[in-house]
Amino acid sequence: MGANSYEKPDFWSRKAFSEGYPARSVYKLKEMDEKFALLKRQYRVLDLGAAPGSWTTYVLRALSGTGIVTAIDLSPLAKDVKADNLAFFQGDLYDEAIRSEAERRGPYDLVVCDAAPATTGNRTVDTVRSSGLVELAIYYAERMLVPGGNFVVKVFQGGGEQQHLVAMRKLFASARGFKPVACRTESFETYLVGLGKKA
Repeated sequence: MGANSYEKPDFWSRKAFSEGYPARSVYKLKEMDEKFALLKRQYRVLDLGAAPGSWTTYVLRALSGTGIVTAIDLSPLAKDVKADNLAFFQGDLYDEAIRSEAERRGPYDLVVCDAAPATTGNRTVDTVRSSGLVELAIYYAERMLVPGGNFVVKVFQGGGEQQHLVAMRKLFASARGFKPVACRTESFETYLVGLGKKA
């Protein structure tokens, strides 16, 4: 089988490397932040599914030493992703001890989740798993965001986006889907954005 575009660096991958980010995914968050004003200095941010750390790095740079970032993933962050205002916990988002630690360090002004399931190649299975992660991220946001807080989560298209948006519209002043330019053309990932958590 020939190499696909996931196996060779594209414009976004090369740009990420040149700007010191571990992965191209940073530009998805950057575009959403610029469009929706997700992030401000002094914010407390929870980054779910953070490895290798591109979103974490973007948030840290935007905060410029202010606020705090709590990052969680099954895998470690890239070794150069570190800061005095960053706490990383390696573990499962479903684990009660991890959830308790995240809650202890909150509440948060912004919760972001770029987590994806281990894919099987079976789109039906993969979208169901992605949908489960979205439900989990919404749970974190509901429990740990301050009133007025913002939320972003990745979902595989066909993974119940409309049902998730219905749930998010009960929690947020506004909620919508958004597909950043930096998503690969053949990718079926997209994002759900919740703005202004209701009191």
